[in-house]
Amino acid sequence: MWISKKEIEELSEFIKNADKDELQDIRDNKEGAFSVLKNDIYNLVTARKEELGRVYKQRDSLSEYMSDISHQLKTPITSMLIMLDLMEEADDDKKKEFIRDIKFSLSKMQWLVGALLKMAKIDAGAVVFTKKIIPVSELIDDVQPSVAILLDINDQTLKLDNDIEINCDKRWTVEALTNIIKNAIEHSPNDGVITVDCGDNPLYKWISVKDSGTGLNKSSYAALFKRFEYSTNENGFGIGMPLALKIIKGQGGDIDVDFGGNGQGATFTIKMFK
Repeated sequence: MWISKKEIEELSEFIKNADKDELQDIRDNKEGAFSVLKNDIYNLVTARKEELGRVYKQRDSLSEYMSDISHQLKTPITSMLIMLDLMEEADDDKKKEFIRDIKFSLSKMQWLVGALLKMAKIDAGAVVFTKKIIPVSELIDDVQPSVAILLDINDQTLKLDNDIEINCDKRWTVEALTNIIKNAIEHSPNDGVITVDCGDNPLYKWISVKDSGTGLNKSSYAALFKRFEYSTNENGFGIGMPLALKIIKGQGGDIDVDFGGNGQGATFTIKMFK
């Protein structure tokens, strides 16, 4: 088989320019070992570029998360340092108050860092969701300990209207449901009821969480699932709902929102597609 000098030079030039943004497509449909070699080299180079692209994206995402963590921790850390300075000359009652506030700030910081690291792992594709058939009632039972104090403080009730089995990763779905239910608690009045329902249709199985508030403002929807952009709670970070969406999307599902209004609370519906 005869190979021209021009063909060799073209292949050599392609390899030299392998790191450039745009690659010349050197593949052809000719017969012969040299054409097979060119096609294999092209496929190898493009696969390498795609892998590098994923690595760079993960690096940039991790850098963004670290920046977010640093930014969000500055305020509580500064506040705790001030309280520690004031404690030196404070009376016993004031010291107890400062210690309580510091413990509260530390718990918030711990939750924030944990939530952001979970989101970073999902974005990086480092989470393997292990699905199995779970009753929705079992998911709610696992949510209860995380929301029991909030429900008690607000004299609210969490109820499950129906029960079905759903195919999901139990641990991660409980995490998502906890954040959605906490959001419902936040938007419900004292003595309110947070209603969980579920069902099945030909396309997906679903779990809905409805609060007993006045409904969601549609203008808030764009920020609802973006980090740090939506929280009506002065102690919140606006990260629970974005994390819930990432968890459900990571399992091939989605979350729909019914804004409510006219005496109806907002409803968030998890869809697990079949």
